[in-house]
Amino acid sequence: MSDTVYIEYRFTVKPKEPASDLLIAELGDVGFESFVEEEDDVLAYIQKTDWSENILENVQILDNPRYSFTHDYKEIEQENWNATWEQNFQPIIVDDVCMIRAPFHEKIKVEYDIVIEPKMSFGTGHHETTHMMLQHILQLDVKDKTVLDMGSGTGVLAILAGMRGATTIDAIDIDNWCYLNAKENVERNNMDFISVYEGDAALLKGKKYDLIIANINRNILLADMPKYVQSLNSGGVLLLSGFYTEDLDMITQKCVDLELKFEKNLERNNWVAAKYVN
Repeated sequence: MSDTVYIEYRFTVKPKEPASDLLIAELGDVGFESFVEEEDDVLAYIQKTDWSENILENVQILDNPRYSFTHDYKEIEQENWNATWEQNFQPIIVDDVCMIRAPFHEKIKVEYDIVIEPKMSFGTGHHETTHMMLQHILQLDVKDKTVLDMGSGTGVLAILAGMRGATTIDAIDIDNWCYLNAKENVERNNMDFISVYEGDAALLKGKKYDLIIANINRNILLADMPKYVQSLNSGGVLLLSGFYTEDLDMITQKCVDLELKFEKNLERNNWVAAKYVN
C-alpha cells in the first residue's frame, strides 16, 4: 500500500479543550483514520479514496459558536507517514511501570516496554481511552487468562495483557490498516501467541474469554454488548471505553440489563473507561 495517498487536515482549535476531543470523535465518525494532537492544532488523516470536498458538512462541532475553528488540508503520500510520526509521536509512561514508545525512541528501564509503530492506526497510548485501559489492565490479574481486545487498533492493549501473563489472546479490528499494524506490532514485541483478526463482533461466535477489552465508541458498544456478554466466562471482566462521562449511565444500564455488575471507572478529560464483572 506504499502508493496510498492521504489527505491531511490541520485544524486550529480555540479553546482546545474539550473541543479537540469532540472534533476527533466526529471526524472519526465520517471516516478519518488517525490523529495527531499538537499544542494548538489537531492533525487528521483520511485516505484520499474515502475523501470528498464536502466531507466536513456533517461535522457539527465546527458550527458550534462556543469554539473557534480554522483549517486547511493537503495530500500526503504514505511513504512520508513515518517521518510525520517521528516528528509528532512522543513516548509515554503509564503509572511509572509501562512505557509506550516507537522504535526510534530510547529504551528506559520499566517493567513493561511496548514498542509501537503506529502508522495509520489508533491506540498509541496518547489518547485518554487507551491510557485508561492500560491502567485497568495493569490493575488486573491476567496471568493464564484468555483475553479479547476488541477494536484493537495498534494492538497495544493485547500486547500489555500478553506481557502480564495472559496465555490466549485475540485482537480484532474492522479496519484493514489496524489489522496489518497490530500484526506487525505483535511480532515486534515477541507476542506471537496473540491472534490478530480483521472483522467485527460476528467473529466472537462460539468463543469464550476471561477478560474482554472493548475500546470503540458508545454506539458500537451498545449494539455489540450482548455478543460481548455471551462470550464472557463466568466471573469474567468486561472493560469498556471510547465514550464520555455523560454516557456512563447509559452504558452501565445496558450492562446491568445483561446481568453485569458495575465495579468502577476511571475518568480522564471527560473520557471514561469502566469495569464490569459477571
